[in-house]
Amino acid sequence: MSPTQTRQPSSCCDDYARTSRRGFLRGAAVVGGAAAVTAVHGTAFTETSYAADGSAPQVLVVVSLRGACDGLSLVVPHADPVYYQARPRIAVPRDQLLARDAMFGLHPALAPLKPLWDAGKMAAVHATGLPSPNRSHFSAMEELEDADPGSPARVGWLNRLVGRDGGAGSPVEAIQYGGTPATSMSGPQPVLVAPGIDGVRLAGPDDATGSANRRRSLQTLWAGSGSTLGTGFASTLEVVDEFAPVRAAAQGPANGAVYPDSDLARALKDTARTIRADVGAEIITVDHGSWDHHTWIGTTADGNLKRRADELAGSLAAFFTDLGPLASKVTLVTVSEFGRRVAENAEQGLDHGYGNVMFLIGAGVKGGRYYGRWPGLTGTSDADLLVTTDYRSVLSEVVTKRFGASSAQVFPGFQPDTSLNAIAAV
Repeated sequence: MSPTQTRQPSSCCDDYARTSRRGFLRGAAVVGGAAAVTAVHGTAFTETSYAADGSAPQVLVVVSLRGACDGLSLVVPHADPVYYQARPRIAVPRDQLLARDAMFGLHPALAPLKPLWDAGKMAAVHATGLPSPNRSHFSAMEELEDADPGSPARVGWLNRLVGRDGGAGSPVEAIQYGGTPATSMSGPQPVLVAPGIDGVRLAGPDDATGSANRRRSLQTLWAGSGSTLGTGFASTLEVVDEFAPVRAAAQGPANGAVYPDSDLARALKDTARTIRADVGAEIITVDHGSWDHHTWIGTTADGNLKRRADELAGSLAAFFTDLGPLASKVTLVTVSEFGRRVAENAEQGLDHGYGNVMFLIGAGVKGGRYYGRWPGLTGTSDADLLVTTDYRSVLSEVVTKRFGASSAQVFPGFQPDTSLNAIAAV
């Protein structure tokens, strides 16, 4: 089949396919329909009462590009001759690149984000990644989201961030929309994991009389129960009540935003609606996949990567339009478990690699430029892009400068590179 023929996205590798099922084994507080809302950590239930803190002055949105996106296609090192030599059929032509500087340029599918780039609200950090190569999707996701190598504690970096002030807060302070519970959210702090806004409710008809009767019956059933299930139900009611302003908020996007039809777009639309409702959410994470492109990564006209990049760019652009003035308190960062190989394979795809790119968009971003130390592609180990910036250094800048958190508390034992300077302090 020639690259110009229409071809459907291929199934991902077995390792990536297993991550969805295995993800359910990770600990998190999960809400959906009538599920119990109680923090689960390992096999122990943390019985918690919650109190919302109100407005969040800063909001962090984490977009996980599941399946290992190809950073060398999204941000192309056009001035490195090895790039074009290694990818004779799938390289992005230099003259099609956006925001091109002496070394890099953006894939043309990212055009919807160009206004944010030109306004200095979007930046890219290249050659980022884990401290050592890890080509297993599941293992690399765990390592990246735990961000505490060698520790036996199953606590994710976002759980440590939301718990930085000590004590148990409200699950609505840290929310994951869609996907399986992420390792980054696992830990002792209560969090909210739901398929979407409409999933945070008591299951059953939504009419006022039916809802009131159902609630009254359940309260009678569990009144005075000190059991795990009784405490979990009481917590469920508290979360549903705290989340009620989000469900009551206008469903349509604001400021003329038009979202594409994709799971990512729906999750980001819910994210914007949550931020507008101002219930105290300061961390929201969503997934976008699959970027596991072993075959037919394609060209700028069509292909697996272009389709994902179109979804990503259109969804992110609509999200920031939807936010309007609220964008001044929202910082978005993208992460992916690892990158792809430098050289294309026989199937016009790319196998598992190492170094990758991270995007920063929104509040505090010193945008309109590319960050990181470029290692060059000549003599790269095992045909990989090497990592010159530990991904935790990028995240550390965000959590310290935008949230006033301690890097040591969120990333134990890690000494961040403070020379990046891609984020401005609040």
